[in-house]
Amino acid sequence: MKFVIIFFILSTINVIFSTVKSILTIKSGKTIASLVNGGYFAFYNVMILYTVADFPIWQKCIITFICNVAGVYIVKLIEEKSRKAKLWRVELTVNNDLSEQLHYELKGINIPHYYITDIGKWSIFSCYCATKKESALMKDIANKYNARYFVAESKEL
Repeated sequence: MKFVIIFFILSTINVIFSTVKSILTIKSGKTIASLVNGGYFAFYNVMILYTVADFPIWQKCIITFICNVAGVYIVKLIEEKSRKAKLWRVELTVNNDLSEQLHYELKGINIPHYYITDIGKWSIFSCYCATKKESALMKDIANKYNARYFVAESKEL
């Protein structure tokens, strides 16, 4: 029973460590990615020893499944909560005859924007959305005005 408990704890640490390693390998620089990978694989040697410990394979499989589902979920939840808010720029192209109406609608719901009219028969609106709610509103507005649009997210420099 002692080995089962230790295996459960080590499996949880392994999954969390592995998930963090994957995220940091993609999102961080060479030094951090190298150090995290080295640390993970050093820890993984301990996991190998406990994986061959003498208790039934079905218990190992169940523990591994539970730890993977819970561990990845927890890490992704923490990553999602710690992610910086992004600013989305939505650029709409509408017929000139709709530009004033669209401008006043955007102004009425406090969507920051600017626009340029009379580009041929088109007007271009650049709108800035800081929340998911604003982004959803912009999609509805784009559909309402039969606008062509594209979306760009802010990036860290």
